[in-house]
Amino acid sequence: MANPAAEQELHATVEHDAGAHDGAHATPVAFGFIGPAAWVGLAMLVFIAILLWKGVPKLITRGLDAKIAAIREQLDEAKALRAEAEALRAEYAAKVSNAEKDAAAMIEHAQDEAAAIVEKAQADTEALIARRKRMAEDKIAAAERGAVEELRVQAATAATEAARALIAAKHGEDADRKFVDQTISAI
Repeated sequence: MANPAAEQELHATVEHDAGAHDGAHATPVAFGFIGPAAWVGLAMLVFIAILLWKGVPKLITRGLDAKIAAIREQLDEAKALRAEAEALRAEYAAKVSNAEKDAAAMIEHAQDEAAAIVEKAQADTEALIARRKRMAEDKIAAAERGAVEELRVQAATAATEAARALIAAKHGEDADRKFVDQTISAI
């Protein structure tokens, strides 16, 4: 439940007589000559004197020097890291360059090996063809010799048979005796 007295509004009105001061305000003055600006200046001088007496500027200077030293350390560390990064970059650039050179050398070596293999294969093929040709020619020559020998044997056999038939037909016992006697007397 709400308080009926609290619900009532209070209104106060202050009225000033503007004609009594001629529109100017009264300025507070201490000892008849120290105005508000002088008090503020005096307070500031006392405050600064206390700060100087307690050594606050030295504390501030030490704090700033510590911050400066920390920043210098960070800058030096950043310079060292940058130099290290540049050295790594140069090292990796050299490695990439060497890898490209190695790859080019490998490709060239592989091409040379491939050409040598092809050349050797051609030479081996030519040698194999020549060897097989010689073997075929040798076989043909052997077959020819065999055929010639067989023909000689057949011719000799046929000549022997023909001679036997002729001798048997033309020569009798008398001719054989006469031939034997001639042979004996020739010895």
